[in-house]
Amino acid sequence: MSGLDFAAWSREVAGRVESALANLLPSSKVAPVRLHEAMRYAVLGGGKRVRPMLAFGAGLVSGANPDRIDVVSAAVELIHGYSLVHDDLPCMDDDVLRRGKPTCHVQFDEATALLAGDALQSLAFQLLSENRLADDPARQLRMIQLFATACGSRGMAGGQAIDLDAVGKPLTLPELENMHIHKTGALIRASVLLGAHCGGPMASESLDRLDRYAKCVGLAFQVVDDVLDEESDSATLGKTPGKDRQAGKPTYTSLLGVPGAKRFAGELLGEAKEALSAFDERATRLRELADYIVRRDR
Repeated sequence: MSGLDFAAWSREVAGRVESALANLLPSSKVAPVRLHEAMRYAVLGGGKRVRPMLAFGAGLVSGANPDRIDVVSAAVELIHGYSLVHDDLPCMDDDVLRRGKPTCHVQFDEATALLAGDALQSLAFQLLSENRLADDPARQLRMIQLFATACGSRGMAGGQAIDLDAVGKPLTLPELENMHIHKTGALIRASVLLGAHCGGPMASESLDRLDRYAKCVGLAFQVVDDVLDEESDSATLGKTPGKDRQAGKPTYTSLLGVPGAKRFAGELLGEAKEALSAFDERATRLRELADYIVRRDR
């Protein structure tokens, strides 16, 4: 994949991850059939696959075996899929459209969607524990630990709790950043670090630089999401636009305005690239991904 341009490389990664997910998810022919159908519906055939691309990009920096990254990417996408299923439930964001199709609880029912999310989360940890992803068992244990932290109350779930509590309340920029460092950024940072750990040992300074890069692109991803939520329609986004504003949730656009949010995304892009300045051409995909995240239109 090294000789491909970014567009072709991203398609190649998406194809690899789709195949891995299709093989690793339970078959819809196996009981309980409806639950397995819902799990596959929630994960397959959609999404930008940014997190797997970040894992593959970091794996290039550390010289990781792509087969290991397949497993890591699948685990990350299972967690991402579970989070979307639960976020869309009536008790959370109450949305009916995701990735251009009915949300999981609309297509099936609320109970099945809840269970599908639970099962996707469990499967993600099963994959990380039953496949050899690092040469050193202690490092693989560390990978599982950082993944668990990224998913839990000090990561994605905690960020969602902060988000729900912030409805109708004004937040400062640091408070908004803190919320999204957890809600959106934690899994993005885990994707980068897991991909890097699948390869050879790296100095702590290099891992810190990758983490700094991931923190910046994770925040930038959310900033751009807020901008697109103001400027795009449902056909482009594949989800209902304007939901956060209508629900009274704090966003970067409500705090900074659309022009200010765009400037902030540009600043984060610069910081992300600066974090990679010590790396050679092996970090090219990560640099290209930073550009893609900030300049995407959906």
